[in-house]
Amino acid sequence: MKHLLTFCLGLILLSSSVYSQVQLNPAPDRRADEGEGPFERLIIRGAIVIDGSGAPPAGPADIVIEGNKIVEIRQVGVPNVPIDDASRPQGATKEIDAHGSYIMPGFINLHAHIGGAEKSPNSEYPYKLYLAHGVTTIRGVPAANVAWTQSEKKRSAANEIVAPRIVAFHTLGQGENWKGGPVYTPEKAKEWVSWAASQGVEGIKFFNHDPDVLQAAIDAAHENGMGTVAHIAQPMVAQTNALDAARMGLDNMTHYYGLFEALYKDEDIQHWPAEFNYNDEQHRFSQVAYQWDKIHPRGSEKWNALIQEFLEHDFIIDPTMTAYLAGRDLMRERNAEWHQEYTLPSLWDFYTPNRENHGSYFYNWTSWDETAWRNFYRVWMSFLNDYKNAGGRVTVSDDASFIYNLWGFGLIEEMELLQEAGFHPLEVIRGATLHAAQAIFEPKGKPIEFGVIRPGLLADLVIVDENPIENLKVLYGTGFLKLNDETGEMERVGGVKYTIKDGIVYDAVQLREDIKEMVRNQKK
Repeated sequence: MKHLLTFCLGLILLSSSVYSQVQLNPAPDRRADEGEGPFERLIIRGAIVIDGSGAPPAGPADIVIEGNKIVEIRQVGVPNVPIDDASRPQGATKEIDAHGSYIMPGFINLHAHIGGAEKSPNSEYPYKLYLAHGVTTIRGVPAANVAWTQSEKKRSAANEIVAPRIVAFHTLGQGENWKGGPVYTPEKAKEWVSWAASQGVEGIKFFNHDPDVLQAAIDAAHENGMGTVAHIAQPMVAQTNALDAARMGLDNMTHYYGLFEALYKDEDIQHWPAEFNYNDEQHRFSQVAYQWDKIHPRGSEKWNALIQEFLEHDFIIDPTMTAYLAGRDLMRERNAEWHQEYTLPSLWDFYTPNRENHGSYFYNWTSWDETAWRNFYRVWMSFLNDYKNAGGRVTVSDDASFIYNLWGFGLIEEMELLQEAGFHPLEVIRGATLHAAQAIFEPKGKPIEFGVIRPGLLADLVIVDENPIENLKVLYGTGFLKLNDETGEMERVGGVKYTIKDGIVYDAVQLREDIKEMVRNQKK
């Protein structure tokens, strides 16, 4: 009965979420006018390099790319002094003038979904939103169904479509061609992991599982070189909190579920209101915030011990704070300036409060609820910052597209939230690049192939004309409003200029125009 209950709860969650992808259209073939390259020898001239390691910006520098690999980063001068052309690398078959611009590694989103027909019938829409914001790799958790994702993953790897690189994680038991039935025993978990590995699945996303099933699946995943991440949902957390999962060998946790429960002070299970029903999403998402004052406080022995044990397990936290941002200020998220031009009407309809759409739960959202969420964020951010300061890795993801959270834009919101938590922008960018790449490659037992700007790594890069260290807002597709003192007028600056994925140069401005055209057409 216990296993059956766990399985049924998992079905409830899956049936109400993104993972039914029957009508999601694959991306169209990449046209000849979409992206240039790769080139025999591309040289990006005069950029200020933010390499993703946490090192400070340095430039001007020339970056040489041959095919899809970086082969040289050469510092060619100092600020405010003309560059001696004789000292620069030569022999370019293509050049990009990036003098005064900033260049970073392509961003990596570890918590991505491609959506569904009820939101956006065409996967081209989220793909281009991601690339337009500098996202060159997504870890689908899952992106969509197994066979569909494997097909899109291969097409993206071959650059047959305009899409980020796709890393395929799937939920335990998922797969159209899986014939083994429900997974609710350790033996069945091992069987599914073996099957998934044979299908090209690279990792497992966990929701609701008994501890013995979770342990068996984690062990089997690691034996097969697969990664693991868990959304430790409320039906599961009474048996397995974030610390329990880290001790089992879980690689990453996503969201916040299980974190506060590992720090409870006077209770072992959250003291839900008597009328609480997990299937009522306003109950689910409002009440979780009321944990904020039920835990051992910041700096306490328990708080510090949890950080230390996470460090011992090399535990990576992928918080996706942007996914819940509407909880603390619903009006702000509903009225974000990008919705008008970039949000499809079908997606807006999905966002609108509805008891059947996952994450559309603002049926009666009160000041009490927003206050609880603001307090919750304050404590959550404190833990994330303390963990980072102790040497822990915190990554940058968006979990779009739920709760007024739009692909691409949400990733930049997450960067701002981490800065609010106390991260320096260089630490934020490192979380979106190097640390995220490590989360992908460490379970495989391989060195990273992207994530920092280094010779020998893949040419996944982001170029922006404004300084993101000065203001992360310049990475939004809508740019940033700034007073021009010469004209006395407000003007928009920023927005990613070029996204380079696998040595192919995409005009991010044109990508954003493509997205706006999709929105205009659907509105018609």
